[in-house]
Formats: sequence, structure tokens, C-alpha cells
Amino acid sequence: MPHTRVVQQLCTQVMSAQSGTGRVLVAVAGPPGAGKSTLAAELVTALRAQTGESSAALVPMDGFHLDNEELRTRGLLATKGAPETFDTTAFVALVAAIRKDNGDLTYPLFDRALDKTLPDAATLPAAARIVVFEGNYLLLQQGGWAALSGMFDVTALLSVPLPVLRARLVARWLEHGLTEQDAEARATRNDLVNARTVLDHSAPADLLLSAQSDGQIAIETKRERVNRAG
Repeated sequence: MPHTRVVQQLCTQVMSAQSGTGRVLVAVAGPPGAGKSTLAAELVTALRAQTGESSAALVPMDGFHLDNEELRTRGLLATKGAPETFDTTAFVALVAAIRKDNGDLTYPLFDRALDKTLPDAATLPAAARIVVFEGNYLLLQQGGWAALSGMFDVTALLSVPLPVLRARLVARWLEHGLTEQDAEARATRNDLVNARTVLDHSAPADLLLSAQSDGQIAIETKRERVNRAG
């Protein structure tokens, strides 16, 4: 795995958070282009290897993008991906329902190629005792996202330097068919604005995962950050 050391640390945190038969909810947060999806998928694979194939599941936040027509009506289509362009209320309700452990639950997915949400496209089985969420705003302390505070048992925040994010995001938009000029504009005027929001206004995570210039990821616990600051 590309993030073997990080995944091992996260697995240790998750196993330590297990208590009785209740679910363990994990948040993998970070700015767009940080590598959240890859890390979260690797974590779920590792957890399944340790605890059983059906024991861990992944729930992406992206399925809660508001539809383009709704965004157009609200005048928000140009800033799609910003905190206010998601159905925050519905996402918070899903996390709460998963926490209550009410059997099988369906949730939406986002099709990036079609640029649309697919309602009830995935099912979280009742057998999944560890649920890994990934998304930009899971730890955001602003607006309706703040209602997620305290809902997760283990939290991780990926921090990547803005120049690295910019290069990744421009490449992403080029892959989706945008011209170089449009890709640069989309990354700079929208994605990086959202990245700063995530990095500046997210709650402290149990694990801060900071990308280094050599491609490695430095791991710092919340306690280590407090001790260093004090």
C-alpha cells in the first residue's frame, strides 16, 4: 500500500476505539486533491483484512452534492464543491442514523464523470461495524457541518501544501476535458479556496497527516500537537 505506515497507525486507532458491539465511525478529512479517497479505501481494505470482509465499509461525503439545477437556482453552480453546495442536513442525518445502528441503510454516490448525484446508489449493511467516512468538510467547524462534532470516534486530517494541491487539481480538471485555462481557473478560484477553508477551519484531528516534500506523510497525534504548542 502507498500509505502503509499511515494506514497501520489509523488501524491501531480504530481498534483502540472499539467497545462492545457498537459501531466505530472514522472520519478521513482534508482539502480537495489531498488523497482522501485513496487513503480511506486503503484503510477499509486493511480493516477488512483484520476483522472480516463485511466488517468495514466506506461512505463518501461526495454523494451529498446538491444537484446542478438546485445549485443554479441558488446561484451556486460556479462554486460547486464549496461547503454550502452540499445537502449538509441530509449528510448529518445519515451519520446520526449510522451511529444509531438502524440496520441496512442506503446512501447516495456522486458520479464525477456525469457530474451528478445518484440517489440510493449504495447500501451500508448492518454487518459493517466500522464505517469510514471521507470528505472535505467532515471536521469543518462552520455552518451545518459543525453538527458533526463529536459524532466520529477516530478522526484524521490530511494536510497538503497548497502548491502541491494546485498541481494535482489542475491535472484532475485536465483529465476531465477542461482546457488548460479553464482547469487553472477552476483550481485557483474554487478548489483552492475550499482547500483553505478546510485547512483553516477544521477541528483538530486525532491524527494530523502532513505531506512532506519527499512524498512521505508525517503523522502527529493531537496530544503531540498540544505538547508542542504548550
